[in-house]
Amino acid sequence: MIFINRQWVLAGLLSIGAITPAIAELTVIYDSGQTRSLTPLLSPLMSESEQMNDSDQSAQQNQASKPFLGPANISNLLPIRSPGLFPGDIGGSQPNAQIIARLAQGNPRPFFLVGSDQVSLQWLATNRETLESLGAVGLLVEAETEADVERVANAAQGLPITLGSGTDVAAALGVDRYPVLITREGLRQ
Repeated sequence: MIFINRQWVLAGLLSIGAITPAIAELTVIYDSGQTRSLTPLLSPLMSESEQMNDSDQSAQQNQASKPFLGPANISNLLPIRSPGLFPGDIGGSQPNAQIIARLAQGNPRPFFLVGSDQVSLQWLATNRETLESLGAVGLLVEAETEADVERVANAAQGLPITLGSGTDVAAALGVDRYPVLITREGLRQ
């Protein structure tokens, strides 16, 4: 008759897991240059030897990956389209009270939706100082070419703007027009 000690089986399985190398390696798909290691946050959970090995390993990976990193290529992000959003006047419409209440709770920083059309470019030029004083960030929701993106960046004069579809944000807010500024108080054009 064979007796199996459960503690030994568990210890054996755990030790196999500890010495088995990872099957898949992580691939960096974007590095802003401001990436920070998670090691300080994980240190309470790791032993001292794991902390030392992890920091050495991450330093080696960062050195090895640096030659391959570079700025994102904007052309890979184009065209940007936001179905259901159109340039034009919001006509004084505001989201319902429930949406405004959510904005007041979860919208610490004002943001704006803008396109590369003439209406948006004029709006950016007219409202740039206000947007800057509010600390607003933008989402470019319509652009076909790199030249479109460049025109918006020039009109923004340093305002932070990212590129992406605004369809989901607009639907959540009940908005179908841009340019528009979204704050805790509601919508402004």
